Amino acid sequence: MGILITGASAGLGAALARECAAPGVTLHLSARDVTRLAATTTACAAKGATVHPVGLDVRDAAGMRAWIAGAGRLDLVIANAGISAGTGTGMEAPEVVRDIFDTNVTGVLNTCLPAIEAMVEQPPGADGLRGRVAVIASIAAFVAGPTAPAYCASKSAVQRWAEARDATERQRGIRLHAICPGFIRTAITDRNAFPMPGLMEPEEAAQRTLAGIRAGRLRVVYPWGLYAMSRVTGALPPTWRNALLMRFEPKAA
Repeated sequence: MGILITGASAGLGAALARECAAPGVTLHLSARDVTRLAATTTACAAKGATVHPVGLDVRDAAGMRAWIAGAGRLDLVIANAGISAGTGTGMEAPEVVRDIFDTNVTGVLNTCLPAIEAMVEQPPGADGLRGRVAVIASIAAFVAGPTAPAYCASKSAVQRWAEARDATERQRGIRLHAICPGFIRTAITDRNAFPMPGLMEPEEAAQRTLAGIRAGRLRVVYPWGLYAMSRVTGALPPTWRNALLMRFEPKAA
C-alpha cells in the first residue's frame, strides 16, 4: 500500500505516519523541517514500513507535482500540512494572512490535484477504489472566528472543496474525505491561553482520522461535543457570534 502524507514532521502528521506504518506499507513523507522529519522516518521504519522522506514546502507547486508523480501507486494521500497564527486579537498582518492561505489552501490544492490526476490512471485496488484523498481541515471550518480569521476561513475553504469534489470523483473511483478535528495537543495549541474542550493527543486524533477514512465517511469530525458547539455558535447572527467569541481575546497585561 502506498501512502503519502504532508507535514509529517510533528503533531498530527507525524502521528498519522506512525499509525500507518507497517510491513508492506510504503510511506512518502514530506515536511519543511527535515531534522524533525528524520525522527518520524526512523519511527516508521522501525515498525516495518518502507519510508521515503523529502524536504518540501507544499507551497512549491512544481516540486509537489514532481514528487507525487514519481511516488508510484498511491492508495491514500493525506494533505495534512497547515499553519496557524494562533488565536489572538485578529489583527493579522497582511503577510501572515497570505502565508496562511498559501499553505492551508494553495498547499492543499498543490497536494490533492496532482494526487487525483495520478490516481485516475491507477487500476482499482482491492476495495474497488483507485485511491483516497484526505484533507485535514478543522472544526474551526464551521465557525468564522474573529480571533483567528485567516485560519478559520482557510480551513472552511478546503473542507467545503473536499466535500463537494468527492461527489464527482466518486464517478472515477476516487474518494475524498474532509477531516475536521477539534483541539489537538501540538505546538500550535500550546500557545492558546484559553480552555480547549476535548483536547486530545495526536495519537488519538490519528486513530480517529484513519478509522473515519476506513469507514468511508466523507466528513470525519471529532469530538462530537465540540462539533455540536461549533455548529450552534456558527449559526448565530454574525454580530452575536463575534461578540461572544471576542470574549476569548487575550487581554493586555
